[in-house]
Formats: sequence, C-alpha cells, structure tokens
Amino acid sequence: MNIHEYQSKNILREYGVNVPNGHVAYSIDEAVSYAKKINSNVTVVKAQIHAGGRGKAGGVKIAKDLSEVRAYAKEILGKVLVTPQTGPEGTEVKRLLVEEGCNIDKEYYIGLVLDRSTSRVVLMGSEEGGMDIEEVAANTPEKIFNEEIDPTVGLQAFQARRLAFNLNIEKEYIGKITKLIMNLYKAYDDKDCMIAEINPLVTTKDGDVMALDAKMSFDENALHRQKEIVELRDLDEENRNEIEASKYDLSYIQLDGNIGCMVNGAGLAMSTMDIIKFHGGSPANFLDVGGDATPEKVAEAFKIILSDKEVKGIFVNVFGGIMKCDYIAQGIIEATKQFDLEIPLVVRLEGTNVDLGKKMLNDSGLNITSANSMADGADKIVKMVNELK
Repeated sequence: MNIHEYQSKNILREYGVNVPNGHVAYSIDEAVSYAKKINSNVTVVKAQIHAGGRGKAGGVKIAKDLSEVRAYAKEILGKVLVTPQTGPEGTEVKRLLVEEGCNIDKEYYIGLVLDRSTSRVVLMGSEEGGMDIEEVAANTPEKIFNEEIDPTVGLQAFQARRLAFNLNIEKEYIGKITKLIMNLYKAYDDKDCMIAEINPLVTTKDGDVMALDAKMSFDENALHRQKEIVELRDLDEENRNEIEASKYDLSYIQLDGNIGCMVNGAGLAMSTMDIIKFHGGSPANFLDVGGDATPEKVAEAFKIILSDKEVKGIFVNVFGGIMKCDYIAQGIIEATKQFDLEIPLVVRLEGTNVDLGKKMLNDSGLNITSANSMADGADKIVKMVNELK
C-alpha cells in the first residue's frame, strides 16, 4: 500500500526526521492560504500522486511569490501527469503539497527496502541524490552503497555512520545524518514498511539536514495492525477493479492484454499467464479466486474481468482440490447467463468431480469451449481471440 509524499513526511516528522514545513491543499485558494502561513522566500508547489518523476512531468514548481503560487496551483491541480511510473494514461492531480523552500547545499539518496533474495532489510545510499535511483543503479552501480541489516539486532549506529562516510558526507553532518538514518529505520520497522526512501536528503547552507522528498510503502499483509496507516489510503490512486476485487477476497491485478484469466491459486495463475504468452496471446489480468470460491465469487470475478473493455476473451483454468469442479462449473454457468457473455470463453477443469463439471458445462447449451489441458486451453483462447481481429 502506497501513501502520498506529505503523508510520508508527517510520519517521519513524528520520528524526529527533519522535513520542510508544509501543508496539503485541495484547491487553489487553499494553496495560496497555506503559502501565506508558511511565509517563505520561495514556496514549493508539488503534485501529490503515487508516482515518482513528478518534477520531469511538470508536477513540481518553485514559486517566488503568492501570485506564482496561485498560477502554479491552477496549472497543476486537475492536470494529468504522465511519468514512467504512471504509464501512458497518467494520473490526475487532486491534491498539492505546499511547503517552504530550502537553501540546498548537497543532495543524497537514502533508502530502506526489503531484499527478497536474502529476506533482510537493506539500507542503501548514494551521493547521486535527486536523480532517478534506478538510473544510477543501472549506469553507475558503484555509486550505491548497501548495509544489510541483521533482523535479530536491527540497524546499528555504526552501519549508519559507515554509510554516511561512504557517501563522502562532510564531517560536521555525520552525527545528524546518522541520527536521521536511525530514525528512518525506526519508522520503517514500526510501521511495517516495504520501502522507505528519502530522495533527496539534503544538507543545507544553514547547517541542517533535511528530507526534501519522502516515499513510504507498506506491507499489505500487516495492515491489520496498522489501522492509522490504513486511514491514509487514497482510493483515487488505486485501480477501481483491484479495489472491488479486494472486497470479495479476490486477488486481482490488471494488465494490458486482451485475454481475461480466472484461476484458483497464485502459482497456477502465473503459469496460466505464461502459457498464454507462449501461445502468442496477452493476458489482461492476474486473477486468483482462491480455494474457496463460491458461485457468487465466480460471478464477481467475471464482472471484474468484463469491466475491462480491452478483454476479448476469457480463459478459466481451475484445478479442483478443495474447490470441486462441479461447484466451479455451476458458477461459470450462472455468470455466463447473468452477463449474457458474447466473447469467447474457454474452460479447463481438472481435479475433484472433473467429469461432472465438464458434463454440466457441455449440457448447459451455452457458448463455452472445453479444454483438455492448460496448453490446449491457452492455444484455443488465443486462436479464438485472434480470429476476432
């Protein structure tokens, strides 16, 4: 789960991390009003969306007076920002962060992330702050320094200091940055984060250390114990189908293909997408209905798949273990009738009561094509969708 920059900064402020004075604004007048209260020589007006690269897309402006604050707020609010992380469709800006300017001396990158290969949190840092860290990692990986954190003892102060020295931070700032890194780790650990980044972390000409930008992402599996984090969720920034799917305990991720997939089991779902690609097709989604899918959940899964206008065919691939094939067949039949399905539908059933399930589909009189195997089903749905072109 992601949150906005201003929300991340509010959390970090609670943990003693120095951040600029700022306020979130939902209108032009609010932006100007907050700029007056801040009373800074320069005011930064920043688009708030769940994506990086906002500056390059025109979503970050430096205002020298209130008239410029008004002009920039008017320009950015309601604008659709297109960044590498939003995709070509972009994201509409519905809120702004208005904050004081900063007398920057040098910029750095500091981040904490879970390394899945080692199952450990890693502290990362680079002198190339303010830039896309992905580009730094790809082009000059030697400029990124890592500290692996032992989960039994947590981040140690000597590790934070060693990272600061590796980043060639001037001696007078070492203590302040070490303390900031330790506070960042405390916030990361307490809030069940997956990612916590400060980019850029700056030293100022006034002798301060400050987080000019912040990004925090949280482990959805731990949200049951992070009620205050759940309240920060911005549903406008999330895919509507994915939100709807979560209400029915369906695991759904929308992709950019044209073959809808309905599968039980995450591993089988990934294999299904792979085999569709192998046969020349393009999956429109990842959708795992789970091991306890009822006919109602199957119907809801069909509804979500069909709400994607790019879907030209559906492949249902089910292995009936806990969930019996005849039960799934009943759900498929009911959903096909309910939505008056006109696009191709291929169903592969295997497992408990498979013969009964296949008989129910064949006897339904509906336009449902049976498959004998996963490969057979993928081949059939790809050919049927291609014939529609």
